[in-house]
Amino acid sequence: MPAVTVENPLTLPRVSAPAAAKRRPVLHVATAPGGFEGEGFPVRRAFAGIDYRYLDPFIMMDQMGEVEYAPGEPKGTPWHPHRGFETVTYLIDGTFVHRDSHGGGGVITDGDTQWMTAGSGLLHIEAPPESLVMSGGVFHGLQLWVNLPAKDKMIAPKYQDIRGGSVKLLASEDGGALVRLIAGDIAGHEGPGATHTPITMIHMSVSPGASVTLPWRKDFNALAYGLAGLGSAGTERRPFRMGQAVVFGDGDSLTVRADEAQESRSENFEVVLLGGLPIREPMMHYGPFVMNTHAELAQAFEDFQAGRLGTVPAGE
Repeated sequence: MPAVTVENPLTLPRVSAPAAAKRRPVLHVATAPGGFEGEGFPVRRAFAGIDYRYLDPFIMMDQMGEVEYAPGEPKGTPWHPHRGFETVTYLIDGTFVHRDSHGGGGVITDGDTQWMTAGSGLLHIEAPPESLVMSGGVFHGLQLWVNLPAKDKMIAPKYQDIRGGSVKLLASEDGGALVRLIAGDIAGHEGPGATHTPITMIHMSVSPGASVTLPWRKDFNALAYGLAGLGSAGTERRPFRMGQAVVFGDGDSLTVRADEAQESRSENFEVVLLGGLPIREPMMHYGPFVMNTHAELAQAFEDFQAGRLGTVPAGE
């Protein structure tokens, strides 16, 4: 980890927060419980136990793996429906094949992101390719759910395939952190992901002992999640590590540090940063449907049962 990197971050454009920027304090650190998804692949529920007012417009995020499969072990999901939100699948190691009932989908691998706007609804499947099932190997990624505002809930489904090579690569002020901007804007630099709901999504690799302070939109919320390694958040240096999420308070910059000593399996402190403009609408979430009212949830379930979200291809 990770797939997309550079030999020397000092060759990249550098980003830093203005000296007068208000540093965001740390409000809360939550530890993600483990579980299983789909056909049995292990996940950590990154936002479990965090009040939704700090998450909006994000609904949930699963860290998938990190796991090293033996031959025959790799698993995916069965066909399942979605309506009313977007799924963002970021694959750090491994390969996943996506297909849907509208004929969309594709293959994502090391460092790629697939942005799926479920909108009015579809059926969807995610699975490892047969070659990975046969050989086994490392699998590690994230799936993030981003809410859509009421006006966009029933838009037509679509995909964005964001290849790892198109991610905007930046460096912290002293070059101690590699910043991968997947979506959103940081200091005038834009990531390739096009979003209906304004958000920022970043994957950072912070070198041991290094500190990075980034500018952050004042009207966005701010979250950090440890993918691997050990570090701290905020000027108060609140400790967090792999499998823990940080909720930041108000301000227009945020700080993450890496501990001097890291785990043997991770050279750097690997962190995902997320921020978004809260939608501030009622959010009704039931399984794979995210709507604004109970009546809309009932309609989504009825449409799914009636086949109006699509049908599974014959023979599957």
